[in-house]
Amino acid sequence: MPFKLNMSDNGKAWKLETESEVPVGKSLGEKIDGKEIKSELDGYEFEITGASDIAGFPHSKDVEGLGLKKVLLKKGWGMKDNREGLRLRKTIRGKILSTSTVQVNLKVIKQGAKTLAEIFQEQNKPKEKPKDVKKEEQAEKPAA
Repeated sequence: MPFKLNMSDNGKAWKLETESEVPVGKSLGEKIDGKEIKSELDGYEFEITGASDIAGFPHSKDVEGLGLKKVLLKKGWGMKDNREGLRLRKTIRGKILSTSTVQVNLKVIKQGAKTLAEIFQEQNKPKEKPKDVKKEEQAEKPAA
């Protein structure tokens, strides 16, 4: 199963899908050499900051292992409910990445020779503005 890698650098995110099994066995907070992911990322060094599995369960730095665990969480990470004193049992995955991991978040620690904008030129294009359908319809209608 391909991994979806999200690489963030100075507020900009770059996406890459890879069949490489490099992230398997690594844990959150570990560093990965860019050359292991893709040859064009030579010189880059990334830190694994987060991940999620095939069902959308997030990985947590606080949970050992690679399996699913039900942990009691309070206000903060993984909790969107802000009621005072609320604690809920949530399912999360351990900090070690496995083959069931789908998405991996990476932070750039060390820059390579080429910038990420040069490597991922197809993602660097400006978005096209959507056409205003109503204006086109009014222009096509003849005045009565």
